Amino acid sequence: MVKTIEVPALARVEGEGGLYISYEDGKPNEIKVNIYEPPRFFEAFLEGRYLQEVPDITARICGICPVAYQMSAVRAFEKALDIEMTAQTRLLRNLLYCGEWIESHVLHIYMLQAPDLTGHESAISLAEVAPERVTTALRMKKIGNQILKAIGGRSVHPVNACVGGWYRWPEVKELHALVPEIEWGLEQAIETVHWAVTLPYPELEVDYEYVALHHPAEYAVLEGDILSSHTGMITEEDFETHYLEKHMEHSNALHSYTNENQPYFVGPLARYNLNFEQLGALAKRIAAEVGVEPPLHNPYKGLIARAIETIESFDRAIRLIEDYNPAEPNTQPIKMRAGEGAAATEAPRGLLYHRYRINESGFVENARIVPPTAQNLARMEADLWQLAPIVYELPHEEATLTCEHLLRAYDPCISCATHFLTLTIEDK
Repeated sequence: MVKTIEVPALARVEGEGGLYISYEDGKPNEIKVNIYEPPRFFEAFLEGRYLQEVPDITARICGICPVAYQMSAVRAFEKALDIEMTAQTRLLRNLLYCGEWIESHVLHIYMLQAPDLTGHESAISLAEVAPERVTTALRMKKIGNQILKAIGGRSVHPVNACVGGWYRWPEVKELHALVPEIEWGLEQAIETVHWAVTLPYPELEVDYEYVALHHPAEYAVLEGDILSSHTGMITEEDFETHYLEKHMEHSNALHSYTNENQPYFVGPLARYNLNFEQLGALAKRIAAEVGVEPPLHNPYKGLIARAIETIESFDRAIRLIEDYNPAEPNTQPIKMRAGEGAAATEAPRGLLYHRYRINESGFVENARIVPPTAQNLARMEADLWQLAPIVYELPHEEATLTCEHLLRAYDPCISCATHFLTLTIEDK
């Protein structure tokens, strides 16, 4: 018997991709996560651009996580130019990241993965039976967008970040005006964790190699070293010697492997398992209350890790706003020189790496960007090899939804489009 499961367009993910699984004699013999969205060649057309143009250009890579691309870019250029972040710049960059994590995590939890776990085809059908949960989620997400707008000038593709700091300091009173709504959001984030642990997660335990940014003094988002659960710590500059990209014939997105040719896992589940001790006191207390302290090795329970990180983001945002009091210049002077810099930050979906080489006038000669979804693609396919024998005997629709749910649990950000599902299963 030959059986083929084909999902030409994955639903409830950002971008254009499909799934193909074929069987022979009841066993899977080919699995492909097919990313067919046309490549956009950002790295190539960054060449020849002035360094201050790059943060705003790279932000356009993703409408969900533009801050991640801006922050990795500015940090890489600042390392090339030996520019130190001031205390208030560092604070404000972390706060901007809080806004992005909030809006992205809430979107994933309630709109993308929760329908799978609650038996609904979409957030719209979920809203029909639980309208208060969906309206609460929309309000929580809006808070993240308000933080981005207050700091970055707009809620999508903010424009205030630059190499050396900021084009302007946000008004203190404008940020303080957000605190009551952020405090409300924090209470809802706590409730979200209590709800998330009650959801029915499929059974799948995997011994992953987790990789995430690590900072000894805080839950790493903006800076740190790169920590692997299997091989330990390396610097940002050593990333490309340990994690390698490969072109796959079936995908327009590169796949990442370790230098031992193994897939690895980035994202909330990796951060949660590697950096739990660096979480704030409130997030750790809630995790203990609901009994989800690490390790967590079920990919579907990345939703729980996202929910805990949402508490951390709201809680951290309040503390950062309280400490915001800019009395220094909003940008550092730039002493231009030729150089190269590499930096990683934690996008909502996982580790994001940038490297740039610039000439003595500050124009880009070479660029390298490794997004989190590209790093997870090989791991997603490896998980499907474990899942494929289980779904073989399932009914047509259930097999399809089971495979799609696994991929959605990773929150892949292929781009910013969403598609309806068309499925073909052939038996010969």
